[in-house]
Amino acid sequence: MSIEKLKQRYKDFAIKVAELIRELPVNNINNPYCNQLIRSSSSAAANYRAACRGKSTSDFINKLKIVEEELDEAIFFLELLAHFNSGFKEKIILMINEGNELLAITVQSIKTSRLNQNPNKK
Repeated sequence: MSIEKLKQRYKDFAIKVAELIRELPVNNINNPYCNQLIRSSSSAAANYRAACRGKSTSDFINKLKIVEEELDEAIFFLELLAHFNSGFKEKIILMINEGNELLAITVQSIKTSRLNQNPNKK
């Protein structure tokens, strides 16, 4: 998958999360979880864009590590929202699946970059 397509995929994830959040009921459980989810999903997208502009392989890897952490956090809050919003569980699970796919891509990119950075370490 091209860098531009991946950038769009991360952005689409953040947009779909925001659209999901708009549908969820406003209450004292959803509000803090949604606030954190909107930050982590959009941060993953923004940091992926920043990683693509990395000044070195090390810089690229460091920024991808942030993407990894933010995606993991977004998935966690999606899981919590799925628990407390059973009527939205199907939609939320689709977002969890997309988050997990993006997380797998991110982790593999980190591994590949590290291997390319140090080809003698396997």
